[in-house]
Amino acid sequence: MEVSGTLYLVGTPIGNLEDMTFRAIATLKQVDLIAAEDTRHTGKLLHHFGIETPQTSYHEHNAHKRVPELVEKLQQGMAIALVTDAGMPAISDPGVELVQGCIAAGVRVVPIPVVTAGIAALTASGFATQYYGFDGFLPTDKKDRRNRLEILRSETRTMILYEAPHRLLRTLEDLAESLDKTRRISVARELTKLHEEFWRGSIEEAIAYFTDHTPKGEFTLVLEGAKPIDKPVWTEEVILKELQNLIDAGISRSDASRQLAELADLPRRQIYQLALTL
Repeated sequence: MEVSGTLYLVGTPIGNLEDMTFRAIATLKQVDLIAAEDTRHTGKLLHHFGIETPQTSYHEHNAHKRVPELVEKLQQGMAIALVTDAGMPAISDPGVELVQGCIAAGVRVVPIPVVTAGIAALTASGFATQYYGFDGFLPTDKKDRRNRLEILRSETRTMILYEAPHRLLRTLEDLAESLDKTRRISVARELTKLHEEFWRGSIEEAIAYFTDHTPKGEFTLVLEGAKPIDKPVWTEEVILKELQNLIDAGISRSDASRQLAELADLPRRQIYQLALTL
């Protein structure tokens, strides 16, 4: 394996050490340096698999300083592996800044994939998997959070969210308020670990359940997509018919065009040009 001057994004188990891949172990053994979110946590993983490669810390609090340092080492020919505490680096993780820095500097980036909580929870949710999206953790800022929830209200794809146990109920309550409280949700807890658990039902039912059962562990939420809203097809024939009805009701061409443009979400000028043909 050629490792010189390459950043390896090495996925690590999200709970079960048996999910560690042979390729990940081999890569961590052969690189020159491992950049870890928590060197103590990663140290236990390395010890378990007999890996003696040196580590350096890389996390959200020192990323601005570490990125140029690591990019410089990579440009000098070093091979570096980036790992997070669990799962894939750069997913809801400051690793994305290092990836961006490497791409900008022309440094090769190679992903070494592993199981991720989002995909694992999605496959076991029972919801549609052809189209889905990942939202990670919802924003904590009130305005940003409200805007994000507003987008989720009409999102027709299955959506994946992450949440900490102490914020789970608040997130479920926000989802119930902003979305349809009968919307179905799958709540996965402690994925791949000894106490792995799935709860499935409506958002309203989830609030009741987790009010009675104190949330413990890390949670992955899979939200069923909103049902598509049938919208009228505004063909030229349909527009002309609606314009004629409005004009027959005594409304001027200008006002009729304005009303129909707002209703059909089409340019007023386009509607008015058709109105002139009547």
